[in-house]
Amino acid sequence: MPASAVEVYRSRHLADCDERAFMLIAVGVPSAIGRDGGLYQVFVEEASAAAAHGHLERYELESRPRPPLPPAPPAQPHAWLGAAIYAAVLYGAALALGQGFGPLDAFWLGDLSGARVQSGEWWRVFTALTLHLDIAHFMGNLGAGSLLGWLAGRRLGPGIAWALILIAAAGANLLEACFGPAEHRSAGASTAVFAALGLLAAYEWSDRRTRPRPVRRPGRLAPLIAGVILLGFLGAGTGAADDTTDLVAHAAGFALGALCGALAARPGIRRALRHVPQWLAGTIALGAIVAAWALAIRCSTVS
Repeated sequence: MPASAVEVYRSRHLADCDERAFMLIAVGVPSAIGRDGGLYQVFVEEASAAAAHGHLERYELESRPRPPLPPAPPAQPHAWLGAAIYAAVLYGAALALGQGFGPLDAFWLGDLSGARVQSGEWWRVFTALTLHLDIAHFMGNLGAGSLLGWLAGRRLGPGIAWALILIAAAGANLLEACFGPAEHRSAGASTAVFAALGLLAAYEWSDRRTRPRPVRRPGRLAPLIAGVILLGFLGAGTGAADDTTDLVAHAAGFALGALCGALAARPGIRRALRHVPQWLAGTIALGAIVAAWALAIRCSTVS
């Protein structure tokens, strides 16, 4: 060993020294292996010692095993129940309309009329979510809403998820009624479907974003990007002259759903929501729909 040689690494295992010596040679730092009793050593020329230490430090950092990814968050139980109640509400409303239940015109009572909402009939932002113009409209919202609501319920719990979906959808209807044309009229759960999509996408994105950097999963923007793509693909309609797709309501539902999802994923709010019983949140959401229809019927009979 040359007199000017300097030790830069030692180990009880020859393989460790071989590995580091080869690495140093590969980056242009000549090295040699020696032995001192039970230890193996890596030597370099004194002039190369500083560079060797730098390469070894970087090598150790890159070779350090990464912490394991955190386990997937446990799915909330009974997510199917929220989706089942959503389907029952839509089916019940469709059945009542199909059977001519009651003496009153449900669309006249409950559709989203900009003029009527602006005149004080605020309950329409809820009742309009349960009305559908045709079977295709109904079946599309029934299937998509049940699936997205079930997925959201698995993350947030069925009661919290559907309460947030309803808040976002009703808020979107209110925005459209108040700031859109007064003569505008619409109905359907599509706004709730896109609110569920926005809620789920933003919650997943925000949940990944709030994890410690070393354990963030790759592609954390994927849920949000996928949600925006689906909004554009499903929510924009066909562009045909007879297309009744309500793009403004869809976009507003997605945006408010995304806002609710992003807020719900914040650590402080998430901890607070854990203390809210799922049955209570779900009952409030369902009660809001029932109360809105009761108020609509009551006001129509009074007038």
